[in-house]
Amino acid sequence: MLSVKQARQDILPIHGSFAGKDVVSLDQFEARDLQKIFALVPEMRRIVEQSRPSDILAGRIVSLLFFEPSSRTFGSFATAVKRLGGQTLEVQNPEAVSSVNKGETFEDTIRVFEAYSNAIVLRHPQPGAARQAARVAQFVPVINAGDGNNEHPTQTILDLYTLYEKFGRLDNLNGLLAGDLLNSRTLHSLIRGLSLFPNNTVYLLSPEKLRLSREDYAVLQSRNIRMIEIFSEKDIPGDCHFWYWTRIQRERFASLEEYDQVVTKSFIVTPAMMERYANKDMILMDPLPRVGTIDPAVDSDERAVYLRSQIRNGLYARMALLALILGQA
Repeated sequence: MLSVKQARQDILPIHGSFAGKDVVSLDQFEARDLQKIFALVPEMRRIVEQSRPSDILAGRIVSLLFFEPSSRTFGSFATAVKRLGGQTLEVQNPEAVSSVNKGETFEDTIRVFEAYSNAIVLRHPQPGAARQAARVAQFVPVINAGDGNNEHPTQTILDLYTLYEKFGRLDNLNGLLAGDLLNSRTLHSLIRGLSLFPNNTVYLLSPEKLRLSREDYAVLQSRNIRMIEIFSEKDIPGDCHFWYWTRIQRERFASLEEYDQVVTKSFIVTPAMMERYANKDMILMDPLPRVGTIDPAVDSDERAVYLRSQIRNGLYARMALLALILGQA
């Protein structure tokens, strides 16, 4: 009998059923798929907060292949698997510590770790690497933990849940997306996620050189979301439900000099900016790491959720997703 993986030619949409499926892009999702994850989050939170033993992933091994540095996403997935009673096979920087260093191809590396585990969580610096891995892996699902400047779907799932938790809905929201719009995979995925719900508007604020590429802008603008580019903090609307700040990604620049030239023109959230432009009911989000994005003096503001609910929701949402994908929820 053919497995789900063997039977399909390309990445499958979720369509309400996660079991055995890859998670490569927000394009696979419908609103109901996100709601299915959200419905499990409270139970995942109880498991963590009560230190409750779980056997949801008992006997399961998940390979974490991170070809690019990570702390939060790597740690979050590792913790999620273990909180659910599973085990992890962890490889960071495979180019240095695995047979990739000997010349093994990316495809063969995926096939090897597929043989060892029930799922693969992949981070890679090349856009499209997660999709390629999913096509290569014939028997186990692949989860995209960030591929270059392309997408980061699980970050968006936790971000959308954070918004849902705060506002009780994911429609009719106004948001500010700021920072490295060109390279931020989190922002690319977040716009896709917000477009699944009606009447959402996002304002895009970035240095000139880091605006969304015109190709990406056209593709995303064609979706069910209103996008408005602004060029000064003075243009930030006062009715935003959330601000989402991202760092200028130094690793995407050809030289440190070029990076320095751009970063001096970036926008930093300060208490004064919050006081002047942010309303009392909004929330301030950041996928982290915080590098030149938010003044630490803002941390005490109750609207700053990046080190509070946002980071914790990442664990709960990934636990829920793993339980659904591995067919145990």
